[in-house]
Amino acid sequence: MASTNRPICFVVPPYLLNAISVSSENEASIRESALSALNFHKSYCTKREKRFAALTAPRGLRGAAHPTQRGIVPESMLKHIAESTEVDEYTRSCAKRDLEHIQNVQVKYQQAQGLQVKTATTSDAVEGEGKKKPDTETTYRAVYDAQNDANEENLPGKVVRVEGQKASGDEAVDEAYDNAGLVLKFYKDIFNWQSIDNKNMHVVSSVHFAKNYENAFWDPEIAQMVYGDGHTFLTNFTGCIDVIGHELTHAVTEYTSPLDYTGQSGALNEHVSDVFGIMVKQRVQNETADKADWLIGEDCIMPGVKGVALRSMKAPGTAYNDPRFGKDPQPDNFKDYEEVETDNGGVHMYSGIPNKAFYSAAVAFGGYSWEKAGKIWWETMQSGQIPPKCTFLQFADVTVDKAEELFGEEAATIIQKAWAGVGVVRKTRT
Repeated sequence: MASTNRPICFVVPPYLLNAISVSSENEASIRESALSALNFHKSYCTKREKRFAALTAPRGLRGAAHPTQRGIVPESMLKHIAESTEVDEYTRSCAKRDLEHIQNVQVKYQQAQGLQVKTATTSDAVEGEGKKKPDTETTYRAVYDAQNDANEENLPGKVVRVEGQKASGDEAVDEAYDNAGLVLKFYKDIFNWQSIDNKNMHVVSSVHFAKNYENAFWDPEIAQMVYGDGHTFLTNFTGCIDVIGHELTHAVTEYTSPLDYTGQSGALNEHVSDVFGIMVKQRVQNETADKADWLIGEDCIMPGVKGVALRSMKAPGTAYNDPRFGKDPQPDNFKDYEEVETDNGGVHMYSGIPNKAFYSAAVAFGGYSWEKAGKIWWETMQSGQIPPKCTFLQFADVTVDKAEELFGEEAATIIQKAWAGVGVVRKTRT
């Protein structure tokens, strides 16, 4: 039986938090804050590992039931949207439609159980007699305020803004709402992928998590984004479109080719999120591959830090070098790969190796990164050929094959050279 372990991904890697927590260059309060975030990371992952280890559903099966395939937006919220005067008529009508659908499903379920229930409403009956429902449902965004509560059991918190409502005036709320929309638009426009699961799954976010919490993460169990406000060195998580793209892509990965979050497959999991996160950023900024900076999380770094970002896809290992942070430990070549016990086998550290391969391929193709390189990576994740414990070499093999299928022999050669450039040498092609 394949593992169901899906630890939570945090955008700030544990090795960076650890470096801040132990550096004598930092004040005691800063070290304590970083240590608190690091301990939360460890305890949360341990709890979720035990949770998912207890599950028995096989992973990696295309079309298999997913634990988060449920109505994330509750009936009460749909009712609120349907009746709100603060949203437009189209959004109200969509919410009303989906609310009626939920209620009808509940009625049918109760009837199947032999319970006496109220019959369908007049509007339901009319719809059942021939009124055609829209072909697609609406993806609802909802942003909550965690109110600096560090207890994850109390998530999502207090609802602040839901689909169709105007800006709330809370910068973090509005950034989380708007930037999630940009990520969803990218997937829809470029890859014809609807929301996270291609079935218009609703997207929920909580901001202001804990006090001075220097991180953001996607929680796969409750299927939502969680953002801290940051502190001395790291902040502005809701304002970093690549960070949001990265985290939401972890959810998309679960619905395409789930990759075990450990060792090489875990590093590929992180890599895929960086790839799609950087493409979202480049599209928003209208940058071609050769003009882009290829920095992940550059807007998270506070002024005064000797560094430019959390990671560099173009030059892994060069994102920062600060006595309060340590030096960026990412290698850029597979020859420097070593098995480690920390960070789930180095998933954040070694993602730099495939990251550089993607960067090299995108620049070699020219134009926008999503036109060819991104298309190849997307089709690779859709191929059904990526096993949960995929190695770098296995992943490279599929990308080369997909490049040839999509764009021909020359494209396959470009991809092969990109992988060879980071020490991942493909087997002889047949």
